[in-house]
Amino acid sequence: DVKTDLNLLLECLKYQMDCPLSQKEALITIYSICQQNSEASEYFREIGGLMFINDLAKSSVHCIVKEAALFTLGIIIESNVYCQQTLCTSALFEDLILFLIKKDSGVNLKRMSVYVILVLVSNNKNGQTYVRDTGCISLLLQLFSRTTLSTSEKNLSDENTDPCYQLWSSVCSTLCACVNNPQNEDNQNICCSVFPYAKEWLESCTKPEIVRPICSFLGLTVANNSYVQKYFVSIGGLDTLAKVLLELMHDSCLSHSSMKLAVVVTKTLDACIANNSATGVVLAKYHTVSELLKLLSNETLTTGEKISIILTIGHCTEVCEENQCELLQNNGLPLMIQVLTESQDEELIKAATFVLQNCKQMTEQLSLKLHDNSLNVNNAEELDVQVRKRCLQDYWKKAKEILHRINSVEKEHDKEREQVEIFVDESSVANSEALKSHEVNPADSRKCTERAHKDVCCPQLTSKLNNQVLAPCVTSAPQKNETVNTMDAASTRQTEQRNIPCSVTELQTDSVPPSHNVNGKTACGNNRSGLQAGLHFLVTFFLPHLDQHSFCSEKTERVKSTSATSLSHKMADLRCLGCTAGGLSLNSKTFTKMLQSCLHRCEHHRVILEAEERYRGELRRVAAGNNSRSA
Repeated sequence: DVKTDLNLLLECLKYQMDCPLSQKEALITIYSICQQNSEASEYFREIGGLMFINDLAKSSVHCIVKEAALFTLGIIIESNVYCQQTLCTSALFEDLILFLIKKDSGVNLKRMSVYVILVLVSNNKNGQTYVRDTGCISLLLQLFSRTTLSTSEKNLSDENTDPCYQLWSSVCSTLCACVNNPQNEDNQNICCSVFPYAKEWLESCTKPEIVRPICSFLGLTVANNSYVQKYFVSIGGLDTLAKVLLELMHDSCLSHSSMKLAVVVTKTLDACIANNSATGVVLAKYHTVSELLKLLSNETLTTGEKISIILTIGHCTEVCEENQCELLQNNGLPLMIQVLTESQDEELIKAATFVLQNCKQMTEQLSLKLHDNSLNVNNAEELDVQVRKRCLQDYWKKAKEILHRINSVEKEHDKEREQVEIFVDESSVANSEALKSHEVNPADSRKCTERAHKDVCCPQLTSKLNNQVLAPCVTSAPQKNETVNTMDAASTRQTEQRNIPCSVTELQTDSVPPSHNVNGKTACGNNRSGLQAGLHFLVTFFLPHLDQHSFCSEKTERVKSTSATSLSHKMADLRCLGCTAGGLSLNSKTFTKMLQSCLHRCEHHRVILEAEERYRGELRRVAAGNNSRSA
C-alpha cells in the first residue's frame, strides 16, 4: 500500500538523522513513489511529510541530504499543484537564494535549488511574482551571464563532462518559466538585460547544446512584448540569429540535427518580429526568406515545424517589400498554394492563408516597381503575369487616347470640308471654248451664242494652293426648269473617257467637275478623312515617340508638292487639241496629224499616238521583209 509506504519512509527520515546515507535512500524512494502521482504527493503533504523535507533541506549539515531533499521537494511540487501552492512562499525563495550564493555550495546543490525555483514558478503567477520581489531572478541572470562553459567539449550535455553546463542549462529553463505561461512583462523587461550576453553566446558557438537553450530563452522573453523586441533588434540580436540560420542552412551536408536546430532558430526569429513586422527588413540583407523556403522543402519536417516556418515567412513579408520580392523570386507563392491545397491540417492551412493574404496586394505593386527595384532579380517568372496585365492596361489606355485623337481629327476635317470652296472644272470651260471655235453649223453657233448670253457669271472663287490664288472661272448655270446642256454632257463624257482617278490631294485643292454631285464629293471627303485618320492612328500607335506636329507638317508639304505637280499635268491635259476637237469632222490621218502638231498632249492621246506609231513601224518592218524575200 502506497500510503503505508509513505508513512514508513517518513518515520525513517525522522529516526535516521545521524545516518545521511539512509536518509538519502529514503528520500529517493519517496520521490520515486510521488513522481507523476498526484494522489501520493497530496497524501504525503497531508501527513506532514512535505514540510518535514523542507526543514530537512535547510537544517541538514550533509550536502548529499540537502541535494536529495531539494530534489524530492521539486518532484512533489511538480506532480501536485496543492503542494506547489503550499511551498510557494517568499521564505522558501530566500532559502534557495542562500543555497545559490554560499561559497561552499557545490554545483549540484545549486542545480537542485534552481530546479525547485523552476517548479515553483512554472504555470504559477504568484511564483513569478515572488521570484522577482525576492531578487531571485536577478541572481539567476547573474548565473546565466557569468557561468563559464568549455564549448570545446564534444558533448556538453553529458553530466560527467561539464557540470557547469548542467547548471547553466537549468538556469535557462528557469528563466523561461519566469517570463512565460503566464506571460509576465515585468520579468521579461528584467530578463532582457542579459541579451548582449546571449548574443555573444550565439556568435561564439553554434552547437545545439548552446543554441537551443538560448533560443528558447530569447523566444519566450521577447514574445508579445514590442519593447523587448525593439531592444533585441537594436543591439543586433536579429542579425545574429539570421547569421546563425544562414550558417546552419549553408552546411554542406545538412544533417537531421542541424535541420532541427534551424527550425528552433526560425521560431526564435518569428517571436522577435511577430509584434513588430517592420523590423523584418533587417532579415532582407541575409536572404532569410529564401533560406526559410529551402528549409520548408525538407521532407522530414513535422506539421508543427512547417507551421512555424510558414508563420515566420508571413511575418517577414507582412510589411517588408524586399522580403515580399524575395518570396516571389523563389517561387514562394506556388509553394504556399501547394501547402494550402494538399494539407489537411487546419493550422497549417491558416498559416499558408496568412502568407497569401499578405502577398495579395503587394504583387501588383512589385510588378510596377520591378524595374526600379535595386534587388538582384534572377528569377521573375512569378512577376510576368502581373507585368503583362499592367501592359495590357497601358495598351487599353493608349487605345482610348488614340480613339479620342481620331475623333478630334475627323471633327477638324469635317470643319475643313465645310469651309472648302466649290470650284468649277476648267476642263468644261476649255471644252466650251473649243466647241465654239470649231463649230461648223451656223444654227448651232447661234444657239451657243444665245446660251452664252443667258449664262450667269459666278462670283470669283479662290483657293489657296502653295500660297497662290487660282484665276476666276466661269461656269454655265442652268435656268429654272432647264436641263443640262450639251456642253456639260460633252465635258462629262470627256472626263469619264480620261478616267483620271480622284485622289485625296485633288479633292482638297483641284477643281471639281460639275458632273460630280454633292453626295459624291462628301463621300470622297469621308474617304480622305478616314485615310488620314488611319494614317494618324498608325503613326501614333507604332511611333509614339515621333513628334506628331512635325510628322503632320511633313505630310502637308508632300501633299502640297503632289498637288502642284498634279495640277500642272492637268493643265497640260486641258490644252490638248485631241480633247478639244470632239465636234470636228476628222479621220484617222487628219486626227493623227493634229495630235503630232500638238505641243502639249494629254496622257490619253499621248498613249494613242505612241501606239499608232508602234503599229505603223511594225507595218513598215513587215513590208520591208516581204520586199526582201520577193527580191
